[in-house]
Amino acid sequence: MALCSRRAVLPFLGMVTVIFIQVSNMEVIKAAISKGTDKYVLIVYSQILCTLIFVLCSLIFHRSECPPMSFSILCKLLLLSVSGVLAQICAFVGIQYSSPMLSTALLNLIPAFTFLLAVIFRMEKVKWMSTSSQAKSLGTIVSIAGAFVVTFYRGPPIIKKFSHLSVLSLDSFLSPQYSSWILGGIFLAADAFLISAWYILQAITFRRFPSVLIIVAYQSFFTAIMSTLLSLILVKDPNAWKLGLDIGLIAIFYSAIIGSGLRVCLVTWCLSSIGPLYVSMFKPLAIVFSIVMDIIFLGEPLCLGSLIGAVIIVTGFYFVKWGNLIEENTIEDREVESSILSSQKVPLLKNKTENI
Repeated sequence: MALCSRRAVLPFLGMVTVIFIQVSNMEVIKAAISKGTDKYVLIVYSQILCTLIFVLCSLIFHRSECPPMSFSILCKLLLLSVSGVLAQICAFVGIQYSSPMLSTALLNLIPAFTFLLAVIFRMEKVKWMSTSSQAKSLGTIVSIAGAFVVTFYRGPPIIKKFSHLSVLSLDSFLSPQYSSWILGGIFLAADAFLISAWYILQAITFRRFPSVLIIVAYQSFFTAIMSTLLSLILVKDPNAWKLGLDIGLIAIFYSAIIGSGLRVCLVTWCLSSIGPLYVSMFKPLAIVFSIVMDIIFLGEPLCLGSLIGAVIIVTGFYFVKWGNLIEENTIEDREVESSILSSQKVPLLKNKTENI
């Protein structure tokens, strides 16, 4: 019983910690950007530190065996890094113009976007008469509808303690604050789409090079190079590269060590111990954490539109995951049936040969 409870409790605590790290990382980044830290400089320094961490880990865990690296795999890793850089830029810009709560809500669009891309690239076939395809298609539509609600409608504040907002009128729709919220939502939706494309490309890469730490190390290295070149073009102030003992330095270390290193290790362990479906079911918990942290640490109001849109997105998220679960169970049932049929055929063949 102690072993069973440990197997149940440890993955649960691990995934709660993962979601907390994800949301707190966004909160720290939002606070650093609000205090004047340049978002591009933040990406560069955090990626350099993240590269050092994963190179060290790959040298420790893969020093005896390393799969052969080819030119095609390097090209795939370069594409992964490009999509990763663009996703990170969209995420940081979106958080700057909106809030971590909107970011965590729109991240639940990833299963819907991944399903769409898998259908477009013919990695998944849509069978309109099957329950799984219907559930995933409905979940995709519902998630995208929720994204429109949470982006384009804020509504009146439910919790007014830290806010002076009133019910939205025509002037509030034309206000710079509302426009920046919409702009942030567009960038965050683009971030979710790029992460979905990154998942598709990563699945293709893993088939040829099944070494997680080495892939992440290469991606971080390429990402650090590309983000450095891009930042040298976009960042005009040389003083922006100077680091001080402030929230910007904390954000760099927290994002690299906790937000990337520890989170990836925990997710990998949870995936290996209890499976991807269990891991994915914790994503909506990020909305709860982000709402609480936004109110307490950033003074952001909780608006009606954000709450309604988040509920709609989470509903669509669970529809997509339900469709995946139905599909996995169907595949398992077919495999069990085929194994039973094959086991029944073997004795018959043996009896025939014996009679002969």
